[in-house]
Amino acid sequence: MRLVLQLVARLLVVVALCLGAATIWATIDAYRSVDRATAASAERVSEALEALYWRELLLRSSRAREHLVPVPEWRTIETMKLISPGICVQFEPAGAFENPLCGQSKGIGKAPPAWFAASVQTFLGNHAAVARSISTRNVTAGTVSAIADPDAAISLAWQHIVDNIHVALLMALAIAFFASLAIAHTLAPAQQIVAALQRMAHGQYRTSLPRFRSMELAMIGQAVSHLGERLAQATEERAVLTRRLLEIRSDERRALARELHDEFGQNLSAILAFASTIEATAGREQAKSDVAQDARMISQATRRIMACLRGTLNRLRHPPAEELGLEACLVDLVDSWRSQHATQPMIQLDLQGDLADVRGTVAATAYRVAQECLTNSLRHSAAREIVLRIERRTGAENALLIRVEDDGGGDAAKVAQSAGFGLTGIRERVAALGGSLSIARARRGVSVAATIPLAA
Repeated sequence: MRLVLQLVARLLVVVALCLGAATIWATIDAYRSVDRATAASAERVSEALEALYWRELLLRSSRAREHLVPVPEWRTIETMKLISPGICVQFEPAGAFENPLCGQSKGIGKAPPAWFAASVQTFLGNHAAVARSISTRNVTAGTVSAIADPDAAISLAWQHIVDNIHVALLMALAIAFFASLAIAHTLAPAQQIVAALQRMAHGQYRTSLPRFRSMELAMIGQAVSHLGERLAQATEERAVLTRRLLEIRSDERRALARELHDEFGQNLSAILAFASTIEATAGREQAKSDVAQDARMISQATRRIMACLRGTLNRLRHPPAEELGLEACLVDLVDSWRSQHATQPMIQLDLQGDLADVRGTVAATAYRVAQECLTNSLRHSAAREIVLRIERRTGAENALLIRVEDDGGGDAAKVAQSAGFGLTGIRERVAALGGSLSIARARRGVSVAATIPLAA
């Protein structure tokens, strides 16, 4: 999952938790607000009755004080206005057949669900009654007792919760939406960092990144830029070391070729001359003697060794492509393979572009790639047709493409994973020049393609 979606999902979980906590808090506060309304109603009614009590005391001093209140006037509209909705007030001691005076409870809210009423009563309990004395100076004046109607109290709490939850839900949705936009905007530079890493994976190590506003992303971008610089430097150093290694190896090959030519070649030539003399002498005296037969066997073995030595010397020496040019050497290479394999496979040489000025290390590397690929196709596959294509690409690319494709039905994956010295050698040569080597499945066999920058 994308990081933006993960952060948005976590934000929604946090918002949901906060919304749940706000719901619980609103439930408790709404339920306790009924207790506050009960106490406030008792206080207001007791103050109003206290005023009535003192008025009756002053106006009707001949009456006994215990008969001053309650007076009939206290159950009036003005007193009803002092009682909060859903609260009932009772004067103590109550008169005969006297019902509590209750505030208006109709239309204070919709009926709550049964589960809400049961949950509130289970966890928060019932509301307690509140009593207030009419007169603190005369305790015999009576008291006012206020209590909440349970059904009305739960309806009020439910209506309070619904009103608050609507506002909280709208705020939660707004917070989630705008926070999601802010998160997406903040993490937008991450796509540029990922694109830079992908370019580095394809060899473009020196990748510039803009300066990000976020400190963390700026640190990541700076680390990626430093990593690219180090990778580019390490790649350049490796290419230099590889070129130096190839030069040392080429010098050693030339020295080995000289030693083989000077020592083995001369000795084999002497052995061949001695064997020819023995064969000629024995042939004049006794044509079918054992000595003549042994001499002929020595001559044949010596010729085979000399032929093998010449082939080895040809492979050890530097290809003539460095001096003669790539095109002439490739034509000579293909002609030599055709002469050795007169029937099959058929080798096609396709040269595209101007190859006349391709010389030096690039020409030698291209020649070695073509030579190794042709050798592998001829030795390790049952190919009937091999196509060697050399293409010079101009323009911005400015590179030399070498492609060898056969129809031998080989497994490209196994060839690519091969650790043989031949493929390893051409990989190192191509990499030393800043090129690339790829092995892929062809239509009926294996295709090996190498790209060498001509700027090398």
